[in-house]
Amino acid sequence: MRRFSHFACVDWSGAAGERHSGIKIALNGPDGPPQLLRPGHKWSRGDVAGWLLQLARESSNILVGMDLSFGFPFADKGCYFPQWDESPADAKSLWAFVEHICTRDPHMGAASFISHHEGRRHFRHGKADVGDLFTGGVGRLRLVEAHQRATRQANSWSCFNLVGAGQVGKGSLCGMRLLHHLHPHIPVWPFDPLPDTGPVLIEIYTAMAARAAGIGGGRSKIRDSGTLDRALAALDSTLPAPLARYDDHSTDAMITAAWLRKASGNRGFWYPEKLNSHIAATEGWTFGVI
Repeated sequence: MRRFSHFACVDWSGAAGERHSGIKIALNGPDGPPQLLRPGHKWSRGDVAGWLLQLARESSNILVGMDLSFGFPFADKGCYFPQWDESPADAKSLWAFVEHICTRDPHMGAASFISHHEGRRHFRHGKADVGDLFTGGVGRLRLVEAHQRATRQANSWSCFNLVGAGQVGKGSLCGMRLLHHLHPHIPVWPFDPLPDTGPVLIEIYTAMAARAAGIGGGRSKIRDSGTLDRALAALDSTLPAPLARYDDHSTDAMITAAWLRKASGNRGFWYPEKLNSHIAATEGWTFGVI
C-alpha cells in the first residue's frame, strides 16, 4: 500500500467571486502539527490550481484531500442527468462537460451550469424554486452518500441540493472544473490507479475527520484554541502554534490534514467493500467511508 510523507486538506468554496475566506489549505508533514499554508492569504480557486500543479511538477509525495464531491449520482438512474441527451458517460467526461458549459464563467465559477435550461431542472435552487427533475426528500444520492447515511458514518447532502448551509452542489461543480484541468497531471482516486510516486487527490468530508477527533454534532465547527488542541491530540498530533484567528474553515482543514496522516495507512479506507469499478469510474468515493 502506498505511503505518503505529507498530507493536505483543501477546504473548498463554490461561492461567487475571485477570492474566498472559505478556502483554506492545511499541510501536515511526517511529524509535527498541521499548519495553515499561507495563513492570512485569501485564496482563489486559481491559486489552489496553481499550488496543486506545482506539487505535480515537483512530484511531491503528498496526499491531498478536497472537501467537495467529485461526481454526481449515477447508479440510481443509470445516468447523471435523466432526459438530457448530452449526459456524460463517466466522471472524467462529466468534468469536461461542466467545463464546457461553464468555460466563460470567471474564477472557475459554475453559474452557467446551474442556470442552463437543462441543467437547472435537476437542482433545488430555493424553497420555492425546485427543478422538475429534482427528486423529493434530500435529493438523489451517490452510493457512497446513501451508504454514509444508512450506516451513520456521515450525513452528507445531495449534490443536487443548492439550499442551506450544508449544500455542496456549487462547490462540487466548481471543483469539477478544477479536476478537469488537473487530472492529466495529478491522479484522482478512485478514478485513476494509485501511482507509486507523486501527489494524489482524494475526496474527503471534513465532518468525518472531526468525528474521528471526538468532535461531532453541533460542536463540529471549531472556533477556539482549546477545542482545536483537544481534537488534534485525539488524532495523536502535536499541537500547533496559536492561530491569529480561529475560524471553522481553518480548523476543519487542520484537523482533516492531521486525520489524513493517521487514516492514510488504513487499507480498508482504500478498498471499501461497496466500491466497484463502475462506481469508481462514475461516482467516485469519499475517502474514509467503509
